Amino acid sequence: MRRLSFLLRPGWLALIALCLAFAYMCFTVLAPWQLGKNSRNSDRNDKIAASLHADPVPVGQVFDGTTAVADADEWRPVAATGTYLADKQVLVRLRSIEGDPAYEVLAPFRLDDGRTILVDRGYVRPDQQMQPPQIAPPPGGTITLDARVRQPEHATGDRPPVHEAGWTQVYAIDPGKVGALTDVDLLQGYLQLEADQPGGLGVIALPQLDSGPYLSYGLQWLAFGIMAPLGVGYFVWAELRERRLRRAYDQAVSSGAWPPPGAGPEPGPREGSDSAAGEPGGAPAQAPRTPERSPAVDEEEFAHVMRGRRKRRAHTPMPVRTPERTRVEELPEAQRRTLAERYGKKP
Repeated sequence: MRRLSFLLRPGWLALIALCLAFAYMCFTVLAPWQLGKNSRNSDRNDKIAASLHADPVPVGQVFDGTTAVADADEWRPVAATGTYLADKQVLVRLRSIEGDPAYEVLAPFRLDDGRTILVDRGYVRPDQQMQPPQIAPPPGGTITLDARVRQPEHATGDRPPVHEAGWTQVYAIDPGKVGALTDVDLLQGYLQLEADQPGGLGVIALPQLDSGPYLSYGLQWLAFGIMAPLGVGYFVWAELRERRLRRAYDQAVSSGAWPPPGAGPEPGPREGSDSAAGEPGGAPAQAPRTPERSPAVDEEEFAHVMRGRRKRRAHTPMPVRTPERTRVEELPEAQRRTLAERYGKKP
């Protein structure tokens, strides 16, 4: 365990804590967020695809008047017969249709069974002052609408409705809040009109049947959550390897096994009796003995250590030796005369 004691240093503790926090966020927040969006989009696309080939059913089969619309019934085509309550209309502000600002027009619709449901007539564009334009009123009398069932929206935050330009404006299609503003008891859910319907305005297109990039985003966050601990593990392994190499290098230097033989110039013959060993009649010369190397020393293991030390030595400034100046009196006679003529001094 002493080999891992460096992990208790503040820098390592901060790195490990940051890595664990990031991995936790990836597995519990970021990846589920993206995968959840992908799942919701896939379910929505399946419902829309199934509704494209389904026949409209009476609206009373979907709305029972006591509970909200079931998830399986959203986007289902229905037929509703009744009358518009034109004096109870409201606008939904801050909407975006095809990338441009718009208002959506909501009108209560009283069914022939006496219940009332909210109908999204479509959208209108604001005028040049970014105010609601003149909106044609819905037709009077009993009519039949073809529409799609939608679940209520819920606005983010608690923003109160706005009364502006002669209209009551809300931020979400919430039948409960719209019913409280218009004093009408509305069913939980609303109808989105199809094209060419009585009282219809700009048609709100169906969402594209594309799940988007959320699945790949979710998988990427999972991969990041796995890679972060692996990265810390690699740093720990690299630190342990570096410490092991430095310990082995210090042991090799202290035992005399480093540098290895051949790393420097070969020593020449010493003066004295050894120089006569190669002469005729003398004793045969003996080959210089090579110091024994420790088998535990590996030149390649210490190569990067030696490179680092040589690099440091290479950058060490060396003292510059300047040549000594020669005195004028020590110059030759001809050179002294030339200097005297040039600088106007007597030799």
